[in-house]
Amino acid sequence: MSEDRTKPPRDAGFSLLELMVVVVILSILALVIVPRVIDRPDQARAARAQSDIAAISSAVNLYRLDNFRYPTTEQGLAALVSPPSSEPLAANWATGGYMDRLPQDPWGQAYQYLSPGVHGDFDVFTYGADGTAGGTGADADIGSWSTQ
Repeated sequence: MSEDRTKPPRDAGFSLLELMVVVVILSILALVIVPRVIDRPDQARAARAQSDIAAISSAVNLYRLDNFRYPTTEQGLAALVSPPSSEPLAANWATGGYMDRLPQDPWGQAYQYLSPGVHGDFDVFTYGADGTAGGTGADADIGSWSTQ
């Protein structure tokens, strides 16, 4: 028996139609997945801000336990790192302070502090990505009143 080797060899590879189907499927997947992935950095920044605010609020409460009052707005959050130099002085200020350093918000700005606060005894907050009061989404204000 002899084999007939006169058949032309089949072209190996993909046709244009097959490639187009793959491109369309990848495009549909990208349309569904990319918007979900792009929103994650803003959510991570907001979560970090809430975590920082909770830590700062705890330090402010410890300051109050030692000194029977919250730092004033003028003394600010710096009173957690070094003894305040303006009245009222902190007679029982903890050796080493209440925080090693003051964190910046995820957008590179300092956290804001008010005592007495608008929402409670004190407010610790950040203005969000836009750095101005108000806003929605990534620009929304995040404060100690929203972490309680």
